[in-house]
Amino acid sequence: MSIKKLKPITPGQRFRIVNCFDDITVHHPEKTLVKGKCKSGGRNNTGKMTIRYSGGGHKRKYRKIDFKRRKFGVPAIIKSIEYDPNRSSFIALLYYKDGEKRYIVAVDGLKIGQEVVSGKNIPFHIGNSTFLSEIPLGTNISCVELIPGKGARIARSAGSFAQLSAKDDKYATIKLPSGEMRMIMIKCMATIGVVSNADHQLETYGKAGKKRNFGKRPRTRGVAMNPVDHPMGGGEGKASGGIPRSRTGKPSKGFRTRSKKRYSNKYILQRRKK
Repeated sequence: MSIKKLKPITPGQRFRIVNCFDDITVHHPEKTLVKGKCKSGGRNNTGKMTIRYSGGGHKRKYRKIDFKRRKFGVPAIIKSIEYDPNRSSFIALLYYKDGEKRYIVAVDGLKIGQEVVSGKNIPFHIGNSTFLSEIPLGTNISCVELIPGKGARIARSAGSFAQLSAKDDKYATIKLPSGEMRMIMIKCMATIGVVSNADHQLETYGKAGKKRNFGKRPRTRGVAMNPVDHPMGGGEGKASGGIPRSRTGKPSKGFRTRSKKRYSNKYILQRRKK
């Protein structure tokens, strides 16, 4: 992938850094794997706004992604690499040997015409999906399951990956993108390779209108509100509200909200970096 900095022809393009989308091969999705996506504008069933600062944006269609990769032993050919407006990574269209078509999250380095497969005793190539028990230590993996058969939950965004550190009879130890060390059952599946579109983090929108295209409306600062509307509101002039916090009074800037009694705490060997 590559990025480019636009010339400042207009004020909105002065700080704009865009993705070149060199890896994209098709600009229209597979019709059989697409369904409509409705917008709510942050309103509930009675029309009341329950989510602030959302609404508008470009019309989207949802691409059905295969996060489970449970079609074992059937090879598939990479037909195209496509853009997905619902996620930061690219997606790949697979044509299976039995005629079925599916979308998967594309990993970095996939080529058109390349063959991928999932299951046990498969070649150790990027894009293939197998169980953690079959993957060598030190491998970069993505689209990792948390519960066997539930589908990928970890390392699905652009450029992210986890690293397999250790294994025993029941659990594998994985270093997550956040730096956390966690135990996951070796029956869970993962994809070999790093998620595509790593340059996504280098993009700069440059203007507010670009955020509106994504369905984001202008956000009001808490210190600009009245005391009745926000804990940080009120004061004379630009006096801030003291400790940064949310509208419900929950502190930010590193305040931990994870429950001490959460059932999965015992699987975390090392917490993420502060």
